[in-house]
Amino acid sequence: MSVFGPGSGPDGIPLDGIAFHPYYTVKDTVAVGVFLILFSLVVFFAPELGGYFLEHANFDPANALQTPEHIAPVWYFTPYYAILRAVPNKLAGVTLLGAAVLLFAFLPWLDRGKVRSIRYRGPLFKVFVALLAISFLALGYLGLKPPTPAYTNAARVFGIIYFLFFLLMPWYTRVDHTKPLPDRVT
Repeated sequence: MSVFGPGSGPDGIPLDGIAFHPYYTVKDTVAVGVFLILFSLVVFFAPELGGYFLEHANFDPANALQTPEHIAPVWYFTPYYAILRAVPNKLAGVTLLGAAVLLFAFLPWLDRGKVRSIRYRGPLFKVFVALLAISFLALGYLGLKPPTPAYTNAARVFGIIYFLFFLLMPWYTRVDHTKPLPDRVT
């Protein structure tokens, strides 16, 4: 037996392991290369990419006498923009917008489950995660649309579902002592 512990050779190198270099460095270099090729294709050949990166409105000449009919944010801000627009009071809208972003920071304290993997969670947790995903995608879609009463009411409903995921989390993730936990909890 080696002085470095079980599974190690006399030089301290694990017998069942692989070297970091060249295996991981080559693997990561290939991944970086593929990313840089895709990034270059977007930057040099399709910078607007159908309006998802650079919006078509950025290429219209400025007109100081006319306000654009509908100003939509970039796609990754649209769920929060829909929440902002769904509230009639501006201060409450900004407050809810900030809360929608900051709620993710409180997840470690809101989640009372002993395991982190969704595999060992109950069906109620999976339903809530699915509702969060659906509401987030729906809010993203509604943030791109012009403000109409129907879209505003839909954004309110999906915004409530979004916030209920976080606010109800201490109750639907509480530990059920009647169910056995997996052998190893990490």
